[in-house]
Amino acid sequence: MTHPNAELIERFYQAFQRQDGEAMAACYAEHVQFSDPVFHDLKGRDAGDMWRMLCARAKQFSLTFEVLEADDRQGRARWVATYLFSQTGRMVENHIEASFRFEAGKIVEHHDRFDLWRWARQALGAKGLLLGWLAPVQAAIGKQAMAGLRAWQAGRRAG
Repeated sequence: MTHPNAELIERFYQAFQRQDGEAMAACYAEHVQFSDPVFHDLKGRDAGDMWRMLCARAKQFSLTFEVLEADDRQGRARWVATYLFSQTGRMVENHIEASFRFEAGKIVEHHDRFDLWRWARQALGAKGLLLGWLAPVQAAIGKQAMAGLRAWQAGRRAG
């Protein structure tokens, strides 16, 4: 029998496969905390909005995943997202390790780990290869991503 939190992780990634950001956000508690190498510390609605934005903007997107473990408190998954990075028109295949913490049937913490330099080499080409390992370049990637999230959120409020 599958643990309910393993089923929660499955629902989360199945929603991502369908590019259903609302269903992904519904797996999160209101006070969720999310982090990855680009979005360092998203809380609450910002975390759900990041998935809503990524799903809405995804082009040539596919995702595979595997739930590695889950119990009453925590879980882990491995997933691979393949998509067109629209800013450069380059294809990216990103390999991610995810860890989760659960409370009351919801995700309260979600941490994704991936090699940002590997991502930059694919997404940005030669610039990413040569400079993507530098902390200032990685910080700029994060700053640009947050600016994109804020602009997307403002557009939703205005619309």
